[in-house]
Parts: sequence; C-alpha cells; structure tokens
Amino acid sequence: MAPNVKKLEKETWRKSGISRNYPSYRNRIPVSHESWLEGKQLDDEAEGLWRIGDKLYDLSDFATNHPGGAFWIETTRGTDITEPFESHHINERARQMLSKFEIKSATKPRNYRFTFEPNGFYMTLKRRVREKLRTLNYKPSQKTDLLHTGILIGVFLFSWLAIVWSSLVFKILAGWALCYMATSSHNYFHQRDNWRMYCFNLSLMNFRNWRISHALSHHVYPNSLHDLEMSLFEPFLCWVPSIHYANRIQRWISVLISPVIYALLSFVQIVQRMVYSLVKNNIMYWDDLIGLILPIFLYISTDLKFSSAIVNWLSIVSIGSFLFGFIGLTAAHHDPRILHDGDTQRSDPDWGLYQLDTIIDRGDIKWSDLLVLVSFGEHALHHLFPTLDHNVLKHLYPEFRLTLKEFKTELREMSHWGHIKGQSQQLLRLKANLLPPGSKMFQ
Repeated sequence: MAPNVKKLEKETWRKSGISRNYPSYRNRIPVSHESWLEGKQLDDEAEGLWRIGDKLYDLSDFATNHPGGAFWIETTRGTDITEPFESHHINERARQMLSKFEIKSATKPRNYRFTFEPNGFYMTLKRRVREKLRTLNYKPSQKTDLLHTGILIGVFLFSWLAIVWSSLVFKILAGWALCYMATSSHNYFHQRDNWRMYCFNLSLMNFRNWRISHALSHHVYPNSLHDLEMSLFEPFLCWVPSIHYANRIQRWISVLISPVIYALLSFVQIVQRMVYSLVKNNIMYWDDLIGLILPIFLYISTDLKFSSAIVNWLSIVSIGSFLFGFIGLTAAHHDPRILHDGDTQRSDPDWGLYQLDTIIDRGDIKWSDLLVLVSFGEHALHHLFPTLDHNVLKHLYPEFRLTLKEFKTELREMSHWGHIKGQSQQLLRLKANLLPPGSKMFQ
C-alpha cells in the first residue's frame, strides 16, 4: 500500500527528522544567530558544560587551543558539540585529552539521532583520511593563500578602475571580486583565527555570525530545521517540502523575488546587527569597521565627493551580495533529489551518510583550484572535514571513493546549471520524498 502523504505530513509537522525535539529557536521572533544559540542551549540540556556523546566536559581550558579560540568558549558552552568535535579533530590528540576534562555522564539521551560508530561510514573514512594526511607531502595552503591575496587585490583594483574610468564593466568585476573575497574567506573561518577570515567583513557581513550560522549550524545539521541558514530566509525563501511552512503561491513568489533577496543579503545582515545591538545586546565588533575600508579607499584615492564614493561603494556591495547569494544558495544543497527535513531518511543514522544525502556536488569545477575555492567546491568532503584547506580535499578522493564503495553509497554530482534549476524546483516542492536516499528516485 502506498504511504499516506497527508498523514505523513501531519505527523512530521513541527518535527525534525534528526532530533527528538523541535528546535526551540524557531519559536522565537526574530530568528537570529543569538536566538539559535539560546535555543540550542535549551534543547541540548548540557547543564552549562560541553556535551560530547553521552558525557559532559568542562572544556574551558581545552577550548583555548581549539581552532577559533575564544569564539568556541563563548558560543558552545552549554551545548552538544559531538558533531563539530568529530569533524574538527581528525587526529586522535584531542580525544586522548578529553578524559582530563570529563565531569560526569549525561543523565538524558542526546537530542540528535546521529551516530559515530567506530566501524560506521564516517569514522572509517576519518581513519583513512588521518592516515593519508600523515604521509601526504603537500603545501596546499600556500596556493590558497596566494589565490586569496590576488582576489583581495582585485577588489580594490577593480573598484578603483571602475571609478577612475567610470566603467560599469569594472564595477561588475569589482562586485564579482568582492563576492569571491567572501566565498574564499569562508575557507579560513573554519580554521584557527587568522587575518584572512576578517576579509569576509569587506562584504558588510560579519564572519563571527557566519561562524555560528555556517560552521556550527549549517555544516552540522544541513537542510534540517536546525540549519539556521535555512530558517533565516523564511518566509521569503523556504526549502522545507511541506505546505505547512509555505503554500504554493508563497513558493512561486519566492522564485520570483530570490534575485532581490540575493542583492539585499549584505545590507539586511548589517542592519539586523545594528538594530539588535540597539534594542537588545550589542553584537557589533571592531571588525565591522573593516567594511568601511573600501569606501574610504575610493574617497581618498579618487576625486569623488564623499557622497559619490558611498553611492559607488554601495552599488559594488549590491553586485557582490547578489553574486554571493546566487552562488551560495545554488552551490550544492537544494534540489528535489536532495534530502531536506520532512523527507524520509535512510535507516542508518551515520552522520557522514547524512551529509552525503544533503549534498549533490558540483562536478564541473573540480579542474580549477580557484573555482573550487570561490564556488564552495569539493562540497561533500568540505562538509565532512571542514577545517581542511580547500586545496587539500582533492587529495582525499582515493580514500573517499574506497569508503563509498565499501558502504554501497555514492557521491552525486552535477553542473552549476543543474543546481540553479534544482534550487528553483526545491523552492516549489510541497511534497516530501517518501523513499529514503539511495532509492531509484534519487539516482
């Protein structure tokens, strides 16, 4: 007998397929990085400590040596960090140190259904990657750093030429470079604190917020109700396949207005942070001033009036924002064949398999290290091992393919055009997929 779609949707309404509880932050208005953290602390019930698996730890001292340093202390206390801990620490040193920080066993089961079985998909792949990294002779970060530096120079050069020559072409190139500056800087805010991650702020967005919404939320719980990068766009863009979240008319409107949302993305984020800082708690930092470097540069280095410099700068930011939103939201995650919360999930709750189910990789850019860096390429491996430099990931495919074959699963790929089309189709999708990933309908 075929499954009853209406009954299934009724049963899954206000539920998440990856957790016991509906995310508390989604009951709060407005949904924000701050409400996500507050809701996670409430849902995870870690008693003010850090939860890893079924044990609670006081990682105050340990976190100072963790990639991100004080950021992790400030944001992850009182939460379950099992998934970030496993994916951020490929070697065994961190696990060997854990016993020194253990406080007690947790009294309640984990909120999330993901597993990290020693012989499961993810831990098997992780062991192989760990061994590969020990023997791999490479200096990938040098090439990535060189590309990132070139893009940074391009932002200022193209912006200056756009003003001096009154050129729309160079203004578009400046916006494109600004977009690439943001997407390539994303590589760095997954790693230890470094000056390159601050370059993300040239786009008026703030890497601190993106470390929460992207590194702690989206990377851990992609395409679920716990994915803040999904919730932040609602009700304007909704990818959850249920009429309860957005009806058919709303979804058609989403497709039509999505270009406008892309162009306003940077401005909305800076305005949100300013308003929140004025009416609640301050979340503005000194590095927000980095966004003003470009207009000051244009004003000082050209004969523009201050008002004209601002107008030209805002137009460049708008172009960059549009391209960033367009590339980011059509990178890998949204297509009717990709798992979203509400769809039937596979029986094996291995975290690594879940990551694969929520991704279709871009197969058309793997020939170029630059395109991989600026277009969220090697997306599956990046989700599985986010702290590794993008230029390292291409070396891990032999181990990746061996593990995929062993666990009878696959890495799906398609072109960017396929993702553009699929993202629009996903916005329009109202019905949940009733067959789990791996079924014929997903091939």
